[in-house]
Amino acid sequence: MKSALATLGGALSGPRWRRPDAWSIGTLLIAAVLALPILVIFAHVFIPASEVWEHLRQTVLQDYVVNSLILMLGVGVGVLLIGVPTAWLVSMCDFPGRRIFEWALLLPLAMPAYIIAYTYTGMLDFAGPVQTQIRELTGWGYGDYWFPEIRSLSGAIAMLTLVLYPYVYLLSRAAFLEQSICVLEVSRTLGSSPWSGFRRVALPLARPAIITGLTLALMETLADYGTVEYFGIPTFTTGIFRTWFGLGDPGAAAQLAALMMTFVLVLIVLERYSRRRARFHHTSARYSRLPRYRLTGWARIGALVACLLPIVLGFLVPSTQLFQWALKTTHMWMQPQFLGLVWNSVSLAAIAAVLAVFLSLIMAYGKRLGPSRTTNAAVRIASMGYAIPGTVIAVGIMLPFAWIDNTIDSFMREAFGISTGLILSGTLVALVFAYCVRFLAVSLNTVEAGLAKIKPSMDDAARSLGSGPRTVLRRVHMPIMRGSILTALLLVFVDVLKELPATLILRPFNFNTLAVRAFELASDERLADSASAALAIVLVGIIPVILISRTISRSRPGHDTPA
Repeated sequence: MKSALATLGGALSGPRWRRPDAWSIGTLLIAAVLALPILVIFAHVFIPASEVWEHLRQTVLQDYVVNSLILMLGVGVGVLLIGVPTAWLVSMCDFPGRRIFEWALLLPLAMPAYIIAYTYTGMLDFAGPVQTQIRELTGWGYGDYWFPEIRSLSGAIAMLTLVLYPYVYLLSRAAFLEQSICVLEVSRTLGSSPWSGFRRVALPLARPAIITGLTLALMETLADYGTVEYFGIPTFTTGIFRTWFGLGDPGAAAQLAALMMTFVLVLIVLERYSRRRARFHHTSARYSRLPRYRLTGWARIGALVACLLPIVLGFLVPSTQLFQWALKTTHMWMQPQFLGLVWNSVSLAAIAAVLAVFLSLIMAYGKRLGPSRTTNAAVRIASMGYAIPGTVIAVGIMLPFAWIDNTIDSFMREAFGISTGLILSGTLVALVFAYCVRFLAVSLNTVEAGLAKIKPSMDDAARSLGSGPRTVLRRVHMPIMRGSILTALLLVFVDVLKELPATLILRPFNFNTLAVRAFELASDERLADSASAALAIVLVGIIPVILISRTISRSRPGHDTPA
């Protein structure tokens, strides 16, 4: 018996299973490499200010701060007013079209902010069809009537709100679906009306999820470049870009990026603070089919309008306009150059998605094998990239990569008389690395969620048969979590396809993507010509939106069956 136990103990704790140390080291190394851009940016805080920085501080820095704050405040209010009520209506109320609205309210998530900005500008500016029709019907001329200016700070707030409210809607709906029915029933027995129960019970319970969605929306607002640049609004992102390329001072651009990161860190701290008591929100383990409040009369009409309006303004109207422009400019998408743009975008997004998921698998599995404080901290650091704007990441990558390139080139010139050129900063290496830093959190969260569903007993069974960590991951975990891996690949693929600022800064010479081409054409006021590239991005983005909606619908234990 002792011999058998010793043999089994050797299988469980022998040399082959002590490899988790290697996984932990790999996790730490990946986190260190991915944290490089952030550390580079922070290091510039301690560098003495240059003349360019002093010029920025005395002239435009205040505009950057004020405009960024107003933009965040306006978008924050807008996404809350749209996301939370619509999430409550489709989760807890019964009215015509509810099942369609459940997934349709996520459609604006597929519409990049800069694309909806181009579209509405083409429709609502002075030469657009709306104002043209007004002048034809009334006989008015320029200056005879007032019309809201789309290219303004309020216009940017409206554009960003229409495409970012799904972040709040998504997490709010998930929180409402996961709440225990017991609390809702108790509130009803105490005489609470549906509105009172929502305001005094459901809303406080869902507050951490709502704050998380709001934080994501504000981070995306702070990271936006295409919309504010096209509307001519000076913010941190446009300032970083102009300082780097316009004034030619990477150091000042990095210092501006470091200041911008303080806003991001404040948002992260607030989000973490809002979730500090999330463990107390599980009020009961008893779940059953949610009782839906049947709406009638004006309440039903109000629910229909509240759910339909964001979809119409955030997706249907801009998509229809893009489709009309694309039909009128068929020469754009029939050109060989357009096929080259599609190939560049798809291949680049595919490479970045595969690499990001591969790194996520290593880190998530390393955390599972050795869940120490150090490993957990490393994983958290690696996943911070999603909170950092693409412009900041690009600056943090270009500085060290350019130094490495110059060092290697100088050595090769002196030693062998040849020039290696820009091996890192002048190729797709820098761009793919930026995508991994920016979107690793998307794949990491998805992979971790899939890995958490696999019981530890399966690991024990596999290692009792002599399998090492790599074998367990390859032959046991990956087949089980195939759906999660596919979801992570798809989400990163679409995010890379839409990314604009990092691509603009880090792309090699004579290399374009759909996002960059759409931005260039729109900047030249060729809005109709930009429709083909923009529409291609939107169509691809619809796929993960539907996938996410189906996942949320099944998030509640014993989720609803069709009524």
